[in-house]
Amino acid sequence: MLNSKDSFDILKDYCEIEGFKGWDPYDGLNSWVIQKTPLGNSRLFRLAWIQLFKRNPINLRPLFGIKKEYNPKGLGLFLMGYCNLYKKKPSNNYLEKIEFLAKEIIKLRTKDYSNYCWGYNFDWQARAFFQPKHTPTVVATTFIADALIEAYEITKNEEYLNVAISASKFVLNDLNRSYDKDGDFTFSYSPLDKTQVYNAGLLGAKLLCLVYKYTNDENLLATAKSVANYVCKRQNKNGSWAYGTLPFHQWVDNFHTGYNLECLRIYQNVSRDESFNTNIETGMSYYLNTFFTEEGMSKYYNDKTYPVDIHAPAQLIVTLHKCNRLSDNKTVVDRVLNWTIDNMQTKEGFFIYQKRKLISSRIPYIRWAQGWMFYALSFYNLDNE
Repeated sequence: MLNSKDSFDILKDYCEIEGFKGWDPYDGLNSWVIQKTPLGNSRLFRLAWIQLFKRNPINLRPLFGIKKEYNPKGLGLFLMGYCNLYKKKPSNNYLEKIEFLAKEIIKLRTKDYSNYCWGYNFDWQARAFFQPKHTPTVVATTFIADALIEAYEITKNEEYLNVAISASKFVLNDLNRSYDKDGDFTFSYSPLDKTQVYNAGLLGAKLLCLVYKYTNDENLLATAKSVANYVCKRQNKNGSWAYGTLPFHQWVDNFHTGYNLECLRIYQNVSRDESFNTNIETGMSYYLNTFFTEEGMSKYYNDKTYPVDIHAPAQLIVTLHKCNRLSDNKTVVDRVLNWTIDNMQTKEGFFIYQKRKLISSRIPYIRWAQGWMFYALSFYNLDNE
């Protein structure tokens, strides 16, 4: 059984050997079948094609011409990880990685918008909308800008901070807003849709809070509070949240709940406004008591265990670190982390995507699995000797 340090070391070696490039669960539309044949014009075919690649335990990507590539959000996760490593133990090697990843991320910005923003390196068909490759999203942009701020704190390179500030303007100016009767609102997932996905809105609010610390622009906090109001009014009495407002977004899942708690706590920390303390406490209790079994398995949904998705144990570590609760819940974290390392890390160092009851997906996704566990373990190591 590997301990957390050894687990992280072999994961880091794997990611560095791969050059931080890889496949993604949702990259099926990069196939020549979609890009070069009329089949790509069908919404239903695109949906089915993505699911075929996402759910299939056999990796069809080499057969259909899907290459390993940089994923901008994945690079953001790695960048934050190296920033955490540097904070723990400064070294020129970590500094070189920070500067390399930051420069690559800045080059990968979506250039159709006046402010810095990022999307994914593949077309994406969801049930609610279609997003062409590189369509900027609030999720990718927030994770990347957060990492660039940390890189600025280490390097004092003003470009990184200025890019993050620019990204906050993308959130304010380019995302659509959905208002409720009280005048509170949430941000859309991207400029191309008008969905109300709770974690997406809160991630936008999180970025505004992070930038406020440098600009002292009170409008950022006021905007973030409006989003927090919107989302918290829609929290269930037991502390849970549905994914969003659409009829087919009514599931309750593990890691998006973790996102919500993390973002609310960051708003609270920056603003010193404790209006949402009850929401955080109720949500945290629901989160910890619902999504993690006595054996250490991370349930994807509130009402069933499988699939065990690697994103869930990773987000547990991040949520508790950001909420300053990791040491208080170390027994739970260690139980979950040990089970995850034992059952989901391969001898090559990479983590598998999902463990299912019968057949698991062992495809080494760079963003969803490696990036997330790299990110999470770097936070775990910050809080532990």
